[in-house]
Amino acid sequence: MYQVNRHDRLSNSKQQLTSSRIQISKQNMHPFSRIAFFLFVAAALLPSLASAQVGGSAVVFLKIEPDSRASGMGNAGVALADNASAIFWNPAGLAFQTGTEAAITHSTWLPEFKADLFYEYLIAKHHVPGWGTFGAHLTYLFLGQHEGRDAQNNPTGTFRSYDLATGLSYGVKLNERFGVGTSLRFIYSNLAPGQTVGAQETKAGVSTAFDIAALYRTRKFSMGETMKGEFSTGFNLANMGNKIQYSDNAQADPIPTNIRFGYAFKMEFDEFNSLTLVTDFNKDLIHYSDSSSSADPFYKAVFTSWSPVKVRTNALADDEAQYKSLSVLSQMTIGTGFEYWYNDLFALRGGYFYENPNNGNRKYMTLGAGVRMSIIGIDFSYIYAEQNSPLANTMRFSMIVDFEK
Repeated sequence: MYQVNRHDRLSNSKQQLTSSRIQISKQNMHPFSRIAFFLFVAAALLPSLASAQVGGSAVVFLKIEPDSRASGMGNAGVALADNASAIFWNPAGLAFQTGTEAAITHSTWLPEFKADLFYEYLIAKHHVPGWGTFGAHLTYLFLGQHEGRDAQNNPTGTFRSYDLATGLSYGVKLNERFGVGTSLRFIYSNLAPGQTVGAQETKAGVSTAFDIAALYRTRKFSMGETMKGEFSTGFNLANMGNKIQYSDNAQADPIPTNIRFGYAFKMEFDEFNSLTLVTDFNKDLIHYSDSSSSADPFYKAVFTSWSPVKVRTNALADDEAQYKSLSVLSQMTIGTGFEYWYNDLFALRGGYFYENPNNGNRKYMTLGAGVRMSIIGIDFSYIYAEQNSPLANTMRFSMIVDFEK
């Protein structure tokens, strides 16, 4: 029996492992792929590298950037938020939208491991005059089919592992330039139900969460004879909710509360050509005190997580441990990118994502493209990273339908 504690205390596995505890014996997998898969999840079993945790959480699938458009721009979209995908990036962006849209995104997740994982994201939004814009979403991450085993390594049957979240969003303008928004979601994490770990029987984890967001967008202003500009800035305080647990004991893990903030600057050169520059900063709002192994509740962590932490920089014995202080800025990820449109028909995108080496060390380029044909839009994004990165060669495909065109 393999018991994988994906509590994410090894911070450089936090986005890649995607959830909490799971017992697995992978079926129908090429032997090499099976070895790679278990080497990957084994990283979660390493001792903690931090004396104060930096963003350790369960159900981190909630942080996977869903749509191909912003994913092609360095995973930056909190101040862009101008279509139905605002439900993830910044629900306040719904306040500036009218009409009705629906979209779907598909991605083979962690393709380098050939583990048959996949990610689906379905969204829709509809504007109600005089009320604002409402949205809904469904997120699904399939983590494979596994064979459970008891303490004597006897098979106990197969089970499917997956994470799921569904919810509603709402955005409304407070004035012509400023909007606010919120999302409510239900989280269901079905990793290894009915398996026995020690004296405890595992179960699906259940929680709820909500977001609070705001967005400010200027009027278009002149930048020359034909050139116009528009500036936006916003934030999204996301995934605030109760801890989640997978067994009938008292242990529970926090969900990935985080804050994302940034800006977008759009330049319209003429009626055919435009260029948008975007940058997002993202910080986990999770805090473990030195005196306790339990994380602060989310309503406390949104305040207590804004301080430097001491992280362990080697994996040697405790008496040889080396530590380094990680500032608040170093705990943030940074995504920046651009989007060029020609005649609102064809788009090219690029960007870069950076995470401090002592806080995850995810660093990669993103590329993307999009086309719009009548009411249909197709977007694609690609992650170019070092080949030893689990996220290398990840591709996302999105289709959006604008029913008002």
